Amino acid sequence: MSKLTTVLTKTALFGVGFFAVTFTAYFFNLDMKLTAAMEPILLNHYDKIKRDTHL
Repeated sequence: MSKLTTVLTKTALFGVGFFAVTFTAYFFNLDMKLTAAMEPILLNHYDKIKRDTHL
């Protein structure tokens, strides 16, 4: 096999793998599930931040 064919094959395999991972995340709504799991931690962090409340 030529070098070009090898590079194209690896690029195509990477593209198919990347598509499979992103499609799975989209299909099962994993990004929002991760965000929902992180929300209590983030709320706790931002509640501790001292704020300047006067206008």
